[in-house]
Amino acid sequence: MRFRRTTTRLALLGAAALLVTACGGNGGDDQQAQATAGQTVQVSATVAEGGEGPAYTYDTELVPAGATLEVTSAESEGSTTTTLRVTGLQPNRTYGSHAHTQPCTAEDGADAGPHYQFSEDPVTPSVDPAYANPQNEIWLDLTTDETGAGESTSTVAWTFPDDRRAESVILHEEPTATHAGHAGTAGGRPACVTVDF
Repeated sequence: MRFRRTTTRLALLGAAALLVTACGGNGGDDQQAQATAGQTVQVSATVAEGGEGPAYTYDTELVPAGATLEVTSAESEGSTTTTLRVTGLQPNRTYGSHAHTQPCTAEDGADAGPHYQFSEDPVTPSVDPAYANPQNEIWLDLTTDETGAGESTSTVAWTFPDDRRAESVILHEEPTATHAGHAGTAGGRPACVTVDF
């Protein structure tokens, strides 16, 4: 898998703007870009079984190797807007999807940890709709079209604290449940993409 990482930081100093750009990696089609102070992140990756990431499939029937996952997340004026775009998945199928607390690994989707929650539920696993809801978490459920492509956008009225940020987006095998005792659940984890939120 080819991977390129581009880091862009934007900081205002007085009336002047300072732009710093750093590029690294070995080139290729997969990209991850991050901008700070305005905080915009974009990751576009081809899913692979195993390998070096940043995107993995753990169920090639639901998420075939070669599918693409793209995540864009932007913080602005106290809110965060995140968009997930996919291609190459099963056609006409609904997948649950959420931001998670840990990065992906090649071994298991469970390594990405629980859903990221702005206000953390003191009970684990979190299935209380007071915490497991699309205002406190980033939910990106989507339904693919006849070609296996789909898109979803979430806007929440908060930004990530510097010391506690989401680190991945998981695709789940089912739509996200919302009722008490099951809120936030969406079945297995067929794919994951690491995102430097």
